Amino acid sequence: MSLLAEFERSDDVVHAAQAAWQAGYRKLDGFSPYPLPDLADAVGHPTSRLPYLIFAFGVLGACTGFFMCWYSDVVSLPLNVGGRPWGSTPAYIPITFELTVLFASLACIISMIIANRLPRLNHPLFGVPGFERASIDRFFLYIESGDPIYDGDRTRAFLQSFEPVAVREVPE
Repeated sequence: MSLLAEFERSDDVVHAAQAAWQAGYRKLDGFSPYPLPDLADAVGHPTSRLPYLIFAFGVLGACTGFFMCWYSDVVSLPLNVGGRPWGSTPAYIPITFELTVLFASLACIISMIIANRLPRLNHPLFGVPGFERASIDRFFLYIESGDPIYDGDRTRAFLQSFEPVAVREVPE
């Protein structure tokens, strides 16, 4: 059984998360009604590589759009319309832009689904009484039972030392 500690103040959960990380716990997570950058740092949340992936796919989309326009204009069907030179790039801008946005947004959506391990329709935390307050006014620190140094009694005593409102067990 994993453990979930409930706190009334954001400073308390951040302090408990920092202490848990320093104690050696690595499979932990924090929940709050609003973003707490200190909490994300305290639980060891890694920096996302998502912006680099989205940028790379955006560049790929731009190159694809430009190549499609150039190929159809210069190689596949070379028609001189309006006396423009072959490969007149201003005409390629709308398609290049649209494919940049399309590739980047698809990369973002697909990678987000994979990174969040979706679709996961239910999580054991949702069954813990009072956890719905994580989106209203409470702060939670979750330590998974799969953590290498997790021991039920010692971890419960460790969490109790921070004087939370409650420490609840989370069924697996």
